[in-house]
Amino acid sequence: MKKKKFSISKMIVNILLIIGIVAVSFPFVWMILSSVKSTADFYSFSFWPKSLDLSGYKYVFEKTDFTRWYFNSFIVAIVVTISNIIFCSLIGYTLAKFRFTGAKLIFLIILSTMMIPTEMLIIPWYVFSSDFQWVDTYWGLIFPGLMEAFGIFLMRQFMLSVPEDILDAARIDGMGEFKIWLRIAMPQVKPAISALAIITFLGNWNAYLWPVIVTNTAAMRTLPVGIAMYGTSDAGGIQWNTIMAMSSLTVIPMIIVFLIFQRQIVEGIALSGTKG
Repeated sequence: MKKKKFSISKMIVNILLIIGIVAVSFPFVWMILSSVKSTADFYSFSFWPKSLDLSGYKYVFEKTDFTRWYFNSFIVAIVVTISNIIFCSLIGYTLAKFRFTGAKLIFLIILSTMMIPTEMLIIPWYVFSSDFQWVDTYWGLIFPGLMEAFGIFLMRQFMLSVPEDILDAARIDGMGEFKIWLRIAMPQVKPAISALAIITFLGNWNAYLWPVIVTNTAAMRTLPVGIAMYGTSDAGGIQWNTIMAMSSLTVIPMIIVFLIFQRQIVEGIALSGTKG
């Protein structure tokens, strides 16, 4: 039985990984522990709570609109994610598998929109929403993210790798283009769909700038907006243990999504880097 050789480089890598894990996980652990402290205990600045205090969680569910904000964020994130998967993959499939006049120009125009900062689009979006009376509505929250240029780019790059022979065989068998996209092409690009889904869901779950502008009432706020407003004007002061309780509850869907789709997420992100 061969003895494993001691490697200084591996030891350094392991130490750096441990330091990275501690640095990344420390704020998360501190947030969880702070959420089960009383207000007085929080301001004692001790790392561990002196006693388990769930008053922050009780206050969140009884005295705030947290469940409504949670529902709003969930609706916005789910609808936008599904929309991006459908429309971005359809456009990506069309640009990758069909040759028509102006296809490259259309793709370049779509790519060029990725260079425009979101802040520059806020005023046109708001004017558009105001004209169509979408301010303070779900549609107003959702419509800017229904199709993302990055999603189209990602799906087109993956669709290019789908073998033409398989698609031609399906056409010879009489299958329509929509069924070919749905039943032949989409299963071939599952890693890309997973990456697009998680990136879109996370982006919209954590979105703050557009939701804070397009919403006027507490009932239409999303989680980031609701928590921010609660921490300032609504609560009449900053109650950090309650804010930590809200933040802890906010990350639960992210953890569930990551645990369920961990392998697909890693594969998708890794492959999206090589396909670009």
